[in-house]
Amino acid sequence: MLVRGCPTLVRKGLRFGGAGAFACRLIFSQFLTGSSIFIIRLRRRRRHEQLVLKEIRTVRCLRPVQIVNRFTRRLPRQPRFPKPAQRVRVGYWLEPVAYEPAPLTVPSRLRDYTLHYHPRPGAELVERWILENPPATGAGWEPYPLSLRIVNWIKWVMGGGLATRSVSESLAAQADYLSRTVEHHLLANHLFANAKAMVFAGCFFQGGAWLGEGLRLLEREIPEQILADGGHFERSPMYHSLIFEDVLDLVNLGRAYPGLLPDWSGVAARMSGWLKQMLHPDGQIAFFNDSALGVAPEPRLLFEYAARLGIEPVSVHPAESGYIRLENGTTVVLFDAGRIGPDYQPGHAHADTLSFELSHRGQRLLVNSGISTYECGAERQWQRGTAAHNTVRVDGCDQSEVWSAFRVARRARPFDVTTDNRGWAEAAHDGYHRLKAPVTHRRRIELREHDLAITDTLDGRGVHEIELFFHLYPGASADIDLDPRLTRAVEETHFHPRFEQAIPNRTVVGRYRGACPVSFRTGIRLP
Repeated sequence: MLVRGCPTLVRKGLRFGGAGAFACRLIFSQFLTGSSIFIIRLRRRRRHEQLVLKEIRTVRCLRPVQIVNRFTRRLPRQPRFPKPAQRVRVGYWLEPVAYEPAPLTVPSRLRDYTLHYHPRPGAELVERWILENPPATGAGWEPYPLSLRIVNWIKWVMGGGLATRSVSESLAAQADYLSRTVEHHLLANHLFANAKAMVFAGCFFQGGAWLGEGLRLLEREIPEQILADGGHFERSPMYHSLIFEDVLDLVNLGRAYPGLLPDWSGVAARMSGWLKQMLHPDGQIAFFNDSALGVAPEPRLLFEYAARLGIEPVSVHPAESGYIRLENGTTVVLFDAGRIGPDYQPGHAHADTLSFELSHRGQRLLVNSGISTYECGAERQWQRGTAAHNTVRVDGCDQSEVWSAFRVARRARPFDVTTDNRGWAEAAHDGYHRLKAPVTHRRRIELREHDLAITDTLDGRGVHEIELFFHLYPGASADIDLDPRLTRAVEETHFHPRFEQAIPNRTVVGRYRGACPVSFRTGIRLP
């Protein structure tokens, strides 16, 4: 076909040998090269257009303050060195959680951050950090590690650490710099950490505006970020645990400095109840959205900390956050029928709508794939994608357009969510309405005495490629009876329970190509 598209000279010249043939081959090769370059440029243009569309679909969900702050925060800010006096503490400070996150070894931005958190500071570490990190330079002076370190240093001092003059002056300089670099471009858990740090600094030191500014932020953010059912609005069990610890620390701080802070113990009680509902029988969190072990304190430590503060969990059904727990005497199912997160900050969201995790007789059987990295790339993209979760993918597309490291363009939105919070749950989502031939995925899960019945219905029109994923916990086996219309495959995959960790596991995949509407029934036997 390409030859017929060439000039007449080339087509005729190909019949002869010698110089004529050489010249014609040269012309023909140049024609092909030109065509290839055109095709490459066309593909690049299309990729660029797709990227621009993703940017637009992402940015349109942001709040104006996020857009403005992305520009204003680039303005240079010189460090200042206030010298406020320490406030006399008249209340009591209880021992907080003693926990140190798992260390990271692979160079990354996250690793650079964690080196400056100082979860277990000591005099030598603190003094060395002051000498090696000049004000307003390096990762240690970025707002998030700055926030965590301010809190950890103050907790260390309140627990008996020595606040020398250099430590006190450094803390004041860090708090002042943080107050001028608050992460309004990100909001969500980062803003919460900023506000908490300013409240800690404002209680620890006399005078200044840090306490007022931090309280103003918290009084706005706590009702917004902590949902009515007690869940954190980013809907990540890991980040919920981190914010739960933050709230417990604030309750502890309020009792150490009576009269300065509101009592947030009721908020902490709801958060405790939500966390209990999101645990497997092994006592650890489920892997929804960005969740991994070894980052937040273990739930047991958080519950013990809450108990020391006299806070007992309030029993809740995680309705507003969208998670549903089904449970009988031997089996636990955790089902995600919620939104992926707040519209303006879905950075830790995965395309995992209507996914579920399953434990039976105290052992995990089915899990989502977890996370091992925050670095932008193919691995991060896969871990956030639909295929890494126990749900359904249509035409190879993610339900929500996760892209880059922390961005989402078009989002799946659940609807028709119903459950008895015990034996069955049902929900649908519109994530595949963006396809040329739109499809609605509806899933019903029924927990019975000896099996789990899953019905997936794909309502729509046209011919589609449909995939159902069931990720087995490493070393676990499950009797998964796929619908006979599905082509069964068992694939070698990886499970990522911690950062920088990949454990081999197996994934059962059912595939179908055909017309919609169609329904598939999967049974998982539970002996």
